[in-house]
Amino acid sequence: MMKFTSTHEWIDTANHIATIGITDYAQKELGDIVYVELPKVGSQLKAGEEAVVLESTKAAVDLYSPLSGEVIEVNQTLREKPENINLSPSKQGWLFKIRISNPKEVDQLMDETAYNDLIK
Repeated sequence: MMKFTSTHEWIDTANHIATIGITDYAQKELGDIVYVELPKVGSQLKAGEEAVVLESTKAAVDLYSPLSGEVIEVNQTLREKPENINLSPSKQGWLFKIRISNPKEVDQLMDETAYNDLIK
């Protein structure tokens, strides 16, 4: 199930695992991504805690975890090819995966209709 945040992250949840990335809208606003700092596998994140740093030709931005949980995987490819975020933000450009520790937090996220209304 896809969910979204007001800070332009997408979250795809299945079986208490969430894959997290930035939306197509966000990558367009940032411009060409040139560097990505990902969280460490095994680290515990709380919802709203800084998780990722993205640097683009326009700016450096901190991304915050939309959910609490343990980081179980990061997209290693982005270390060598950060441009994958621009090329395919919801496929090749995913950032990290967490094992969700508080499933109720998912209910606080926006569905696609609400997110599309936000970016109009």
